[in-house]
Amino acid sequence: MADNARAKKLADLIREVVAQKLQRGVKDPRLGSHVTITDTRVTGDLREATVFYTVYGDDEDRASAAAGLESAKGILRSAVGAAAGTKFTPTLAFVADALPENAKTIDDLLAKARAEDAKVREVSSGAQYAGEADPYRKPGEDEDDEGTAAE
Repeated sequence: MADNARAKKLADLIREVVAQKLQRGVKDPRLGSHVTITDTRVTGDLREATVFYTVYGDDEDRASAAAGLESAKGILRSAVGAAAGTKFTPTLAFVADALPENAKTIDDLLAKARAEDAKVREVSSGAQYAGEADPYRKPGEDEDDEGTAAE
């Protein structure tokens, strides 16, 4: 079993090699410049690598990019094997990264919270205190009351 540093180093190498090969070496029109490699993870035994990617475009572009990556898997694995120089070249699995969808969900939630905050500010702009503006006792104000109660 390899140590984590070696797996991390191999994952970084795989990410760079796959990104460069997609940009320059693969002639598939489905894999144009709208595919971005975001992350790569390698198992502890260095046998399997998961490559996360995002696609700029709609669902049809994502589906065609996934099919293009599956068809180019052999070319990409050969390029990784040539660059890595390891005894066994890890198998590649391509997974669409959910990061853009998660970021959009967070942005929508933040926009909703901003709208709710604006409503609260609007409602509270003309509000007044239920009692006095400063409801706390201050030293010296109630001394007269204590003096008469003790007598």
